Amino acid sequence: CPMRCLYCHNPDSQKVGGGTEMSADEILDKAYSVREFLRSGGITATGGEPLMQPVFLLELFKKAKTKYNYHTCLDTSGICYTEKNDIYKEILDYTDLVMLDIKHIDADEHIKLTSQKIDNVLKFAEFVSDTGTPIWIRHVLVPGITQNNEQLYKLGRFIGGLKTLKAIDVLPYHDMGKAKYKALGIPYPLPNTPIPSKDDVVAAREIILSGIKDTLKSNKTQ
Repeated sequence: CPMRCLYCHNPDSQKVGGGTEMSADEILDKAYSVREFLRSGGITATGGEPLMQPVFLLELFKKAKTKYNYHTCLDTSGICYTEKNDIYKEILDYTDLVMLDIKHIDADEHIKLTSQKIDNVLKFAEFVSDTGTPIWIRHVLVPGITQNNEQLYKLGRFIGGLKTLKAIDVLPYHDMGKAKYKALGIPYPLPNTPIPSKDDVVAAREIILSGIKDTLKSNKTQ
């Protein structure tokens, strides 16, 4: 289920089976060893895609909450979600916050951008909302791809329907991953894509917010 986003700045994390294998206890012991440097204890499962290892993630978050009472955050694309597996409800039982990346709200453009369908992402967002888990949406603004007023507004309309929405971040596309692609001998997918300005990001966020507000208004009148 992994995505292959065209603007991915961590192509080195895309290989399944890479990295260092650790147990849940080893990870939590390592976090505990630096607790004095943390203002308020917590862990974030990120990636890659943490939901590719749901059984391990459940063990990690369950132990984090029951043993240390850590704040737990799941940083995910939601792409691995399936309604047929109850483990996702169990994971959210031990999750304090979900940070969800919505790459593109248009179904066809989502496939072009990530090589995956958007269906599971949107279902997961609604599932998180229905369980009462706080959700934080992030969206990368990419000129020529996601910098589209109609689609940004459509994204806002969808986000506005999430009952537990806590925040929305619009992040500017950057090309800092170019050096990694070069080192790995991989062609960079977006060689001519410009970096959006701060004004572009602010304008995009306002369009999304207008969509959120319109959804909230329409829901109140129903």
